[in-house]
Amino acid sequence: MRIIRGRYGRRRFDVPHNITARPTTDFARENIFNVIDNLIDLDGASALDLFAGTGAVSFELASRGCSLVTCVEKATVQYRFIMQVKQQLNADEVQPLRGDVFKFIETCGRSYDFIFADPPYDLPRLPEVPQLVLSSPLVKPGTVFVMEHSRNNDFSHLPYFAQHRAYGSVNFSIFIVPEAAE
Repeated sequence: MRIIRGRYGRRRFDVPHNITARPTTDFARENIFNVIDNLIDLDGASALDLFAGTGAVSFELASRGCSLVTCVEKATVQYRFIMQVKQQLNADEVQPLRGDVFKFIETCGRSYDFIFADPPYDLPRLPEVPQLVLSSPLVKPGTVFVMEHSRNNDFSHLPYFAQHRAYGSVNFSIFIVPEAAE
């Protein structure tokens, strides 16, 4: 795993061989962060990484200046890896939580400036994720939400949909909650 840019940029970490996550490719992550950088100033922002996997997105967010990065991951191997990298980087702004993302969405009363979700492509409830996030207290006026998914999903009909990006087989739907009602 490589952190692309920022305070922890160019750092590399060996991902455990028994990891069950499908990490976002460096190519796709670099390109989507180029888009994100034009949508939101991450410096000092609060961020949420759902289905965190290796934590690559979480550490990229922290590296680019987020003051708080909550990352939620259910799998023990991935969670331990995130904790190990957090310790190596001394990244106190990264707050890993081991648990079920759907329960987190239901119970979290906090809102975030930026939310990223990368559920397993074969997750039966994947199509529900954007609507659950967008209708939860996780979002507030100005929140940017990025959902990674396969080309088999189309979320353009949902509220706040702004754009779709594809990098190889990796697709992203981007949602922007308006700052104020118009």
